[in-house]
Amino acid sequence: MKNRFLDKFSLLHEREEVAVIIGNVEKGVVFKGTNLWILIFAIFIASLGLNINSTAVIIGAMLISPLMGPIMGLGLSVGINDLALLKKSLSNYLVACVTGLCTSTIFFLISPLNEAHSEILARTAPNIYDVLIALFGGFAGIVATASKQKGNVIPGVAIATALMPPLCTAGYGLATFQLNYAIGAFYLFIINTVFIALSTFITTRLLSFPYVHLADHKDDKRAQRIIWFIVVITLLPSLYFGYDIVQQDRFTKRADLFVETEARFTNDYLLNKKIDAKKKEIVLTFGGQEISQKEIELLRKKLPAFDLQDADLQIHQGFAYLAAVENNKSDEQLNQMNIVLKAKEAELNMLQAKLDSVQNLRKTSMQVYAELKAQYPDLVSAVINPSDVLNGSDTLHPVLIVVLDFAKYKSAAEKKRIENWLTVRFNGQHTDVLFRR
Repeated sequence: MKNRFLDKFSLLHEREEVAVIIGNVEKGVVFKGTNLWILIFAIFIASLGLNINSTAVIIGAMLISPLMGPIMGLGLSVGINDLALLKKSLSNYLVACVTGLCTSTIFFLISPLNEAHSEILARTAPNIYDVLIALFGGFAGIVATASKQKGNVIPGVAIATALMPPLCTAGYGLATFQLNYAIGAFYLFIINTVFIALSTFITTRLLSFPYVHLADHKDDKRAQRIIWFIVVITLLPSLYFGYDIVQQDRFTKRADLFVETEARFTNDYLLNKKIDAKKKEIVLTFGGQEISQKEIELLRKKLPAFDLQDADLQIHQGFAYLAAVENNKSDEQLNQMNIVLKAKEAELNMLQAKLDSVQNLRKTSMQVYAELKAQYPDLVSAVINPSDVLNGSDTLHPVLIVVLDFAKYKSAAEKKRIENWLTVRFNGQHTDVLFRR
């Protein structure tokens, strides 16, 4: 029973012939003619999608992109010791990278739209999830390629691993002279490449693909040494990428927790928060009263409690920061500050409106009590309070609760007259009146 259950996870009985698998991968490796033009068109489509911030257009570009071919070729060639396939894959991969960068750079140079939308910004700061997506996407890709039942896995892998957008974003960074965008996006592209190739390499060994041997024993040994050198220089960066991204992710989470729990000052509110995990910087901008240097130093002393002793905490205050942003011509930061200020202004307006409403109701209630007292001298007290009624459909209905205490009992006709009068007096607002007598 146990063997039968484990057999469900076996890939060997569905594996395609090795020669067919290698042939299919080799077809996707070469970038010339049709493949090269498809890549150029896909780059243009992806760049347009980034330019107009359209996720649907970007997904369309990823579906037609042939970039997976040479990357899987790299992993397969290392896995089977095929030096010729490795050289072919590497040269075509470089052709694809250069073509993609040049095409996207040219597009963004001539495009009248230069603003960095969310789809671009999302590709400039890789995190641990990008590593995992590339790794498991690569596993899915090579397993599907090696299987007789390929289904629609390859298009899904192309979307999940997202090779096109970071390459186009790198071109955007070069075209707009924003090297931080270019470096961050190309870093993400390299991460995807390394981990897709690594998963392909691991799968070829797990599926026991036969090694390629050369006729001359010396040449065969030399080829194997070159292959293993490539394996080492591929694994080392992947280990570094993985470790570095995990550390950055941990720093960001600890910094967010620190800001949320400790970065609070009386009569001040946080305008902007910027956490740079790579530089280990936490930059906080506050609006309101001036924060003393003593308070800032006390906040810095709390950093070690969050394992942030190496972090550089910078506090900016009010208009001094706004002036610095203006001097640096940082439109993005200025826009962020304006958005935060507008949100705070809207919040203050809403609170002021609620306060005005409460104050107005209090004045009206006092006036209503005086008018009722003039009509009914036996009125002892009155409670007037706004509330909400919750019915079976979980919908809140605003209602005004009025509790009247009279010294003498009131008839049903008098009670009805008072209820109608209160409804008119409160401008038709729904009113529930309770009589104590």
